[in-house]
Amino acid sequence: MATKVGGRFHSSAVATPANAITVVRILATPLMLLLIIDLKVSWVAATAWLAVASTDFLDGWVARRQGATTSGAFLDPLADKVLVIGALAALAAVGLASWLPVMLIGGRELVISVYRSAVARHGVSVPARPLAKLKTATQDLAVGLILMPATGQHHLWIGHYILWGAVALAVLSGAQYLLDSATAGRGELPAA
Repeated sequence: MATKVGGRFHSSAVATPANAITVVRILATPLMLLLIIDLKVSWVAATAWLAVASTDFLDGWVARRQGATTSGAFLDPLADKVLVIGALAALAAVGLASWLPVMLIGGRELVISVYRSAVARHGVSVPARPLAKLKTATQDLAVGLILMPATGQHHLWIGHYILWGAVALAVLSGAQYLLDSATAGRGELPAA
């Protein structure tokens, strides 16, 4: 049951509108992957991607207004990882993207997830850094451009360049988190 205090959800609340939006993103992911595999470059797939990917911004907006929760801090990045890595893998499976960026981004996400789990056991929460948020937005943009007929059929290189930019941001933001780990080892985890 969601607990509200002063019109905002308590950090321990689970059943919140922001979390509901995040769960919709997770549940919509398999349908999105089927659209990518079946339709490849199409306005239907690109529009569906825009709708599903935009829920990331929507749930964040709702959470900031109604109160961020611990469950949301866990679910939101999980939903992002499932959606983006799934979409990139589907694009690679149908020959619209290379497997290398998928593996690099997936490897980064695995390393950072292990890191977050390890520090969480010591009571340390690791919020998303601005660079990591930019990485996610860049990944979303790359997938959308690859799916969009105007860029995906004749100018596929545009989406690929942006995808490689997302890989660079993934590596940089991952390094930023790991540098935070060294600081946390000294008991001084920096603010987000």
